[in-house]
Amino acid sequence: MTHISDKRRAIVVGGSLGGLFAANMLLRKGWDVEVFERVPDELAGRGAGIVTHPELFEAMAAAGIPLDASVGIDVLSRVTLDQDGDVVLENALPQTLTAWGKMYQVLRGAFPDSLYRSGGSVVSVESTESHASVTLADGTTHQADIIIAADGFRSTIRQQLLPDLHLQYAGYIAWRGLVDEAVLSDSAHASLFDKFAFCLPPREQILGYPVAGQSNSTHAGERRYNFVWYRTSGDDELKDLLRDESGKQFEGGIPPALIRRDVLANMYKSADTLLAPQFAEVVKKATQPLFQPIYDLEVPKMNFGRIALLGDAAFVVRPHCGMGVTKAAGDALAIVEALERHASVEDALADYSQQRCRFGASIVQHARHLGAYMQAQLKSEQEREMAELYRTPEAVMRETAVPVKF
Repeated sequence: MTHISDKRRAIVVGGSLGGLFAANMLLRKGWDVEVFERVPDELAGRGAGIVTHPELFEAMAAAGIPLDASVGIDVLSRVTLDQDGDVVLENALPQTLTAWGKMYQVLRGAFPDSLYRSGGSVVSVESTESHASVTLADGTTHQADIIIAADGFRSTIRQQLLPDLHLQYAGYIAWRGLVDEAVLSDSAHASLFDKFAFCLPPREQILGYPVAGQSNSTHAGERRYNFVWYRTSGDDELKDLLRDESGKQFEGGIPPALIRRDVLANMYKSADTLLAPQFAEVVKKATQPLFQPIYDLEVPKMNFGRIALLGDAAFVVRPHCGMGVTKAAGDALAIVEALERHASVEDALADYSQQRCRFGASIVQHARHLGAYMQAQLKSEQEREMAELYRTPEAVMRETAVPVKF
């Protein structure tokens, strides 16, 4: 058992981006911090593109992460292409796009290796008046003044604390992939690179933007293009997509290498049929594309005594807002600021929960509105009206992955 010292101690469960934001911020405030990450290996190299927002840069500064040109790639405009590849609409909108691997690299590099416990799989948590504790799969128990659950959208801790709360499938999936800049044709590169681009087939949407390449390089010629392609998929169709060549059925997601060849072939055929030629090229040249079912989820509260939920462990938001990492970073900053305002950990987390629940619920609702266009089933008149509202290129380009204030 780990004993609490006189120094305030925090345990962060989950060593991905949200957990690392919280850990780095608390460490800079003088806390004794440990991170427990269930995956035994480094997480670098996972994930794809990330849209940055001013709140994300604020959180990076609070975490002690220097901001320079290498953090991402700047684009100046947004463009929508039709099925023939012609420009439907183009608007000026400067943004910085980065990659998951780049963000992980800078956050992980700022946190001491000796305090990051890979392979630390948490099976249960407990909060008492004097401390909180986590029990690991190896049977050991570790105590702290506060536990921050940043263990993702399938959070084990959330499932323990809110067992009746479940992810809600939205009725569509997102194909994702990355393609090296150097392999794109000149025409595709000219149309797509250095832009945030869209194409809107009926009841579908694909978007893409440049991100860092291998070794997180942002140099021209060494970058990659990230795409996200939303496609409707009913429950039965999703079940079929989640079955591998051997007949094994997966739930919630399937490893990219196990996606069946016929599923990939159908996806490539649809790309040629439905997408602008530039996007069809990106999809077909991507290295090992994958798909993810789209879910959302809201929690009634984020505080449980001395335990706090953070990021996707609390609110799972459809990706249309491009706010996932920013939301987690904002949660981390809000926890640290609440702990500065209150002498009591419990009071601080209650304050944190109140303010971030309002924000999280608003983001979830906004993302549902943006995603209604892609849903396999629109069950209410309100959903159908919302789908029509966000069907146009003007609305999609104006509302997707932009800073949101509530």
